[in-house]
This record gives sequence, C-alpha cells and structure tokens, in this order.
Amino acid sequence: MELLTRLERTGLIPVIKIAKAENALPLAQALRDGGLNAAEITFRTSCAAEAIASVRAAYPDMLLGAGTVLTPAQADDAMRAGADFLVSPGLNPDVVKHCLAKGYPIVPGCATPSDLETALSLGLTHVKFFPAEAAGGLAMIRAMSAPYGNIRFLPTGGISEKNLLQYLSFGKVFACGGSFMVSDALVEAGDFAEIRERTKRAVALMLGFQLSHIGLNASTEAEAKTAASLLDGAFGFGTREIPVSYFVGPFEVMKRSGRGRNGHIAVGTYDVDRAMFHLAQRGVAIDETSVVRDANGKATFAYLAEEFLGFAVHLTVRPY
Repeated sequence: MELLTRLERTGLIPVIKIAKAENALPLAQALRDGGLNAAEITFRTSCAAEAIASVRAAYPDMLLGAGTVLTPAQADDAMRAGADFLVSPGLNPDVVKHCLAKGYPIVPGCATPSDLETALSLGLTHVKFFPAEAAGGLAMIRAMSAPYGNIRFLPTGGISEKNLLQYLSFGKVFACGGSFMVSDALVEAGDFAEIRERTKRAVALMLGFQLSHIGLNASTEAEAKTAASLLDGAFGFGTREIPVSYFVGPFEVMKRSGRGRNGHIAVGTYDVDRAMFHLAQRGVAIDETSVVRDANGKATFAYLAEEFLGFAVHLTVRPY
C-alpha cells in the first residue's frame, strides 16, 4: 500500500520519545496491542536510530517514522535504521532536497503560508502542521487551505482526545500525530499496560463505531409493510419509505429478502476506508465486491465477509 495512503488509513500516528533503547520493543508491542501498528520515533534522544532498528527487526510490518529529523545525516541514519518516512518540525530546504534526492519520503513541518510556498516549490503536497494548537489549530489549517487547495496536513502538537475528531473531520487533514497516549511519563515508568489501554481508547474514538440500524428481511413487500406498521404502531417511531425498504426508527424492514439469512446490522463509522484498514489488521475480512465509493473515491459502504448469527454486517458513514 502506498505510504501516504497507509498513513491516512492509520489516521493517528503516535509520536514518541525513547530515552532507553530497551523500552522500544515493549512500547511498540503496547501500541500494536492497542490497535495502532505505527509509531514516529523522534530524534530527540541519542538512541533513536537504535530504537527504530530494533522495532523494525521485531515488527517488519509496523509503519515507522523518524521524527525531529533536522539534518541530512540524521535522515541517513533514520533510513538506514529502517524508517519508512521522515518528519521534521520545520521546513529546511537543504534537508528536504537531500531526502528527495535520495528517495526518502519526508513530511516537513509548516506553520505559515510562506512555509507552504516553499513546500510546493519543492514538489511536496503533504506537510506536517506544527505546532498545531499553538500555531492556530484547525482554524489556521482551514484558512491556509483556501489558497493552497492541493496541500494536505498532518497536525501535530497539542492533539488530544478532546480535539482529535475536530481535526480529522476536515478533509485536508490526512492524519494526526499525537503523544497523548504515549506520554514521556508513561514511557519512562514502563507503564505499557496503560499505554495499551489509552491507545485502544484513542482508536475507538477515531473510528467512532456505533450501531446505525438493524435490517430485517421480509419475503414480500406486503409482509414488510405489515411489519413496519406494527413496529410504528407499537413504538411510535414513524415510518420512512424508500424504494427497497421501510425505515422505522432503528429498524430497516426490507421489502424483499436482502443480504444475511435474517437481515443485516449497519455499523456507523466516521471513515469507512480507515475502518476497513483497522478491521483488516484485526483479522476481520471485508467483501471487496460490496464496497461503494463516492465521486471522490472515498468508501461510503462495505459489507464484512462473514455473517453473525444469520445477520450480515455492513459499514456506513456517520457524521463527525
């Protein structure tokens, strides 16, 4: 999978500082167990390259970034250690040119229109917005996106559980970087169980899974109409008819037998593409023939490959 697509599907990149190389592997395992098979290990400590190398050797499939890359030499060290991509807090044209000449994927930090002009002149369209909250937050990204419509952002700095969804809801944000689940204090204390639990909560927040509706199969339209009338009469949900079914509150009564022996369960998520990616990492298969995409290529609907107790399950988009 292309790197930028993988970053976008991952959605949240843990930004970590490792002071002791021996913490790298248990930290990586905690992130993976929590549902994020990715990390940006920053060059803020002398053991960063060693940490990247050890994680790469242990977990070849993990998406690994090297952060706080300030010099060409650091970029070389990071890529030799096994980093998939590089991140810098600012945009140093010399460092970016070095990386581009060597074929290193780099996401430099930008905080002003002048930074974006420089990025564009170097052929870049994906940048880090840093320090996100201190530099104006989502309002600043929205403002800069107006004249620079082809730039997409990776906000980092001040991202938390309170504002993560606000950033991800904006289409020009392709992912967020955050350390709220991997704070320095937790890493230094070796509290990897807490890191795992915070990561799980962050992933659950990002995906936003919730029950959308339950579909019930009827054999004929007349049977469906009768069932819808009974449900409406009993609970007063109101009935909305569409060509293939009747919606009655949280129920969709199909006018004919649809997918699933008994019917289907619809699960809402903020981003179907991202949800499919994370489900695949959990071993949940998607029926690729069922995926529906909009005019921009974004998935809006997809069925899981397996049924549950006679019910098919499909993903659908819910609003942020």
